[in-house]
Parts: sequence; structure tokens; C-alpha cells
Amino acid sequence: MAEKNLTLQLDFHSGFPIYTQIVNQIQSQLANGILKPGDQLPTVRALASELRVNFNTVARAYRILDEARIISTQQGRGTYIIEIPPPEVTEKLRQDSLSELTKRYVGEAFRLGFSEREVSQMVKDTLKSWKDAKQVKDEE
Repeated sequence: MAEKNLTLQLDFHSGFPIYTQIVNQIQSQLANGILKPGDQLPTVRALASELRVNFNTVARAYRILDEARIISTQQGRGTYIIEIPPPEVTEKLRQDSLSELTKRYVGEAFRLGFSEREVSQMVKDTLKSWKDAKQVKDEE
């Protein structure tokens, strides 16, 4: 199988370690079907070069993913998304992705000076607007 071209967006000013961002984005892409079981990931060196980060940063991210049974590195063959992640791993990936997205959103909103009340109201308004739009679409 051909190597999967990963698209990762790193934020060097976010306060989240780069290796954590790599882990979270790979988990998110797997949970959302962008990455699929059996996909081959770039080598540690290739991804480090592409992202312009230290080799050890990517190696740490891959080690965490391997320990979580999300990827498997086979010496001389490459690194692959494990064929069938257990259901509990898939659900944990979904929850971790949501948690990470929420932390980034809230952190950025607070950094921009919004209050807890403003952030909470925006989330409520957005959810309501999505629900309303879905209802309209379902009625069509």
C-alpha cells in the first residue's frame, strides 16, 4: 500500500507540545475516516523533515500512537494504521479529538479576551443554528 500523505497543521504558539498535536491530529483523522486501517504513514524522518520539527518529536508521537495500539511500526516495512482498532479505541479517539478541539477553541477565545459567558453563549447559539439548519434540510 502506498504511503499516506498526511496533512498536519502545527501551531508552535498554542502552548500544546508539538508531539501532542501530531498525536491528536492523527487520531482525529483516523476517527473521521481520513486515515483508514492499513494506511501507511510517512517515516519518522520524512514527517519530521516535512513538518520542520525535530526527529525525536515525531518519534515520541509515533511511540504514543503505537502504545495506544493505533499504529504499528514494522522494521524495514514502515508504519501503518492498525487494521481494526478495537471499538473502545475508536470511541476514545473520538472523545480525545472533541476534547482537544474544545481546549483549543476555549483557549483561543480566552486569549482573545472573551469571557466564559460569551464563549458559552456562542457555543449554544452555534449549536442551535446547526440544529435549525438540519431541521430545515430534513424537511426538504
